[in-house]
Amino acid sequence: MNLSPELETRAKAVKLLIMDVDGVLTDGHIYIRDNGEEIKSFHTLDGHGLKMLQNSGVRTAIITGRDAPSVGLRVKQLGINYYYKGIHDKKAAYADLRAQAGVEEHECAFIGDDVVDLPVMVRCGLPVAVPEAHDFTLRHAVYITKKQAGRGAVRELCDLIMLAQGTLQPALEEYIK
Repeated sequence: MNLSPELETRAKAVKLLIMDVDGVLTDGHIYIRDNGEEIKSFHTLDGHGLKMLQNSGVRTAIITGRDAPSVGLRVKQLGINYYYKGIHDKKAAYADLRAQAGVEEHECAFIGDDVVDLPVMVRCGLPVAVPEAHDFTLRHAVYITKKQAGRGAVRELCDLIMLAQGTLQPALEEYIK
């Protein structure tokens, strides 16, 4: 992965990765059973990438407009540091999150897919979108993942941040010792 100087500078500063869920950590499809239960599919590559990123010292957060129990379970499984669910004002949630985490805007990365994510994307230091994001959202991303939503896009971003911060190769080499 080759990073432009601007992308490397932005990624090097990241202390907090913030994510949307539907259309980012999932493929955007929402399956609803007859009893109203939502079913979502998460990719293991994304999950392990988040654990590696956390182990490197970068904290993680989710800001999502929905409130699905399956997401809460995944948050616990992955040890996500901050979880904002059922959020209609992502800008206010982002301000609260930054205050709680004690980070500046340039120290935040955000990955999203739709216009509801723009209030955070246009303010953070590293705005990222998945390739199938809405066209207007894509225009505001500094980086667009090559991997699709729910199919390794978040892992790609985790690797990118760790590469810029010099923590990726040592983390990977632990697996071949």
